[in-house]
Amino acid sequence: MKDVKILAIETSCDETSVAIVKNGREVISNIISSQIDMHKRFGGVVPEVASRMHLEAINNIVDEALRQGNMALEDVDAIAVTKGPGLVGALLVGISEAKALSFATKKPLVGVNHMKGHICAAYITHKDLEPPFVCLLVSGGHTYLIHVKNYNDMEVIGKTIDDACGEAYDKVARCLGMQYPGGPQVEHFAKLGNEKAIDFPRVMLDKDSYNFSFSGLKTAVLNYLNSKKQKGETIIKEDVCACFQRAVFDVLIFKTEKLLKEKKIKTLVVSGGVSANNTLKEEIEKMCRRNGFKSYFPEKILCTDNAAMIASSAYYEYIDGVRSELSLNVEPNLEL
Repeated sequence: MKDVKILAIETSCDETSVAIVKNGREVISNIISSQIDMHKRFGGVVPEVASRMHLEAINNIVDEALRQGNMALEDVDAIAVTKGPGLVGALLVGISEAKALSFATKKPLVGVNHMKGHICAAYITHKDLEPPFVCLLVSGGHTYLIHVKNYNDMEVIGKTIDDACGEAYDKVARCLGMQYPGGPQVEHFAKLGNEKAIDFPRVMLDKDSYNFSFSGLKTAVLNYLNSKKQKGETIIKEDVCACFQRAVFDVLIFKTEKLLKEKKIKTLVVSGGVSANNTLKEEIEKMCRRNGFKSYFPEKILCTDNAAMIASSAYYEYIDGVRSELSLNVEPNLEL
C-alpha cells in the first residue's frame, strides 16, 4: 500500500499547530506555537485574542511544517483540520486555512474531531498499539471513558456532566492564586503536601454510572479556602493541592478499573492534557500492574493540543474513504 502523508492543522484553543504525518504514525514535522504567555496575563484563554493570534501565525506555521519536513504542498495526499470541539473563532481560522489549501492544491479535505485526535496521539508514540482498548481521555474541557472498538468505531461509556478534570484543576489553581495554566502548578505543590490532611468528596454519582462530576469537588475546595480565610487560619496550599488531586485520581482510577474489568479488556490508553501529569501516570500504572493490564500514554508533547494527533486521526478516516466538502463548518460543541 502506498504511503499516505497528511498535513493537519489544529487551532481549537490556544495552540497554533501544523504537522505532517505519514501513515498515521510517523511524524515528519509537528510545529506548535503556544499562546500561553499571552493568556497568562488574563488568567485564562481570551477567545478573541486566541483567534487573532492564530490568524497572525497560521501561514508561517504551515510554511515551517513544510520546510522542516523538506516537502512541498504537492507532496501531501490530503489536508486535515480540527472541526471541533473548541472556540468558534479559533476553529474558523484553522478551517479557513485548510479549505484554502485544499482548494488551491485540489487535495482532499478531512475534518477531524479534536477529541478523537487525542486518542490517536497514542498511536504515534506506541507503534504497536491497536484497538480494541479502553481510553481515559482527560483534558481541559472534557473527561471521557471510551471503548475504542476499532480505529473509527468508538463508544462513549462515560463523560463529565459538568466541570471537566482539567477545568477543575485550573479553577482550584486560580482560587489558590496560581497563574494560568494551573494544572502543572497544582501537580507540583501536590507532591509536597499531605494527601490525607483534608477530606474532600469523591463524587461517584450512582453506583453503575461511568459519568464524572468535578464541580462538587471544586466547590468543596473553594468552601474550605473561604472558611480558613474567614477564621484567619493558615492555608497550606501543598495539602490543598495534594488532597484535591487525590480526590480526582480516586474517581478516575476507580471508574477506569471497573470498566476494564467489565469489558474484559486489558489495554488502557490515557490521553489528553491531564495525562501529562506524572503522578496520575504513576497511579494508573500501579493499578494496571495490580490487575495485569497494560497502559499506554502519549509522549508529553502529544498530550496537549497538537496537529500530529489530528493528522493521525485523519489518516484512519482517509483510508476508510471519509472526505469533507469545502462547505465544512466549525462544530464548537462537537461530541465524540
